[in-house]
Amino acid sequence: MAFSAVWRLANLGRHLDLSESVNKAAPVGSIKLKVASEVSEALSLGRAVVALESTIISHGMPYPQNLETAKEVERIVRENGAVPATIAILDGTPCVGLSVEELERLAILGTRAQKTARRDIAHVVACGGNGATTVSATMLFASMVHIPVFVTGGIGGVHRHSEQTMDISSDLTELGRTPVTVVCAGVKSILDIPRTLEYLETLGVCVAAYKTNEFPAFFTESSGCKVSCRVDTPEDCASLIEASIKLKLGTGILIAVPIPQEHSTSGHIIESAIQKAIKEAREKNITGNAETPFLLARVNDLTGGASLAANIALVKNNALVGAKVAVALAQLRENCQRKHVVWSFCFGKKKATR
Repeated sequence: MAFSAVWRLANLGRHLDLSESVNKAAPVGSIKLKVASEVSEALSLGRAVVALESTIISHGMPYPQNLETAKEVERIVRENGAVPATIAILDGTPCVGLSVEELERLAILGTRAQKTARRDIAHVVACGGNGATTVSATMLFASMVHIPVFVTGGIGGVHRHSEQTMDISSDLTELGRTPVTVVCAGVKSILDIPRTLEYLETLGVCVAAYKTNEFPAFFTESSGCKVSCRVDTPEDCASLIEASIKLKLGTGILIAVPIPQEHSTSGHIIESAIQKAIKEAREKNITGNAETPFLLARVNDLTGGASLAANIALVKNNALVGAKVAVALAQLRENCQRKHVVWSFCFGKKKATR
């Protein structure tokens, strides 16, 4: 009982620092983040919280499938012991944790909500606009409120023919400078996976594969690229995350989870469609942040919806794994705090008897 009280006070102390910056009335001229009460309470008590991006809702699939998927992903996170915190910008206010009504609003807005990476945040906020956060923006906001685990479908990367276009996703540079762990199904297979992994290595980002030695390729279980770090349990992941944070490395971690095997059988069909879609994008001169939505939509058309079904399946699986990792991390921290409190009590008692 005494330990529980100390544990809550320790977390509350950390949360008070957070509250001063995001929950209280912000000074004139500064930007206020809106943190959902459920998320704020969980953080203050040291409970598991999982950040979720919103671009997958607005740009990843049509309404109402996008809303149904968003609700289902949040349900999976909750059922596995964590609190979901979907992140977006609504009416110029960065929001960490959305209500059902806000999720629906974003789902209905669809592509009318601006796809928002780190570079776009200031513009969307200044204009009072609506922004669906990508991996880079979601990582940034998650880091601001000390959410260590973030779940998404797949990350961006180095685009094919990048030697000509210089098209490299800001997701990678964010991983190199923001200490948030991203749980995903690897790099989208429409990208250049070997070069993406080389770039992450240059940035000092730890890339771990979950229960495998090979980096997954989003729609398929394997890309043919080996990884130097393998994690087999949520506890392994938690230990890796905590070590990185305690070492103050300042970088994110990428935990790549293979797509469930029953959905990877269509992978070769999807890969063939991807090659055709990439060729069409080149012919139509579709580049930049418009390329990925075009390719995913075109691949879905070419595969008769198989790629979208696989996408939804892997996102749900990532949510399952990510929630378990967040719970394991919260438990690890609680156990460490417990040992610290016991050690301090015993050491203080010995000192008092001298």
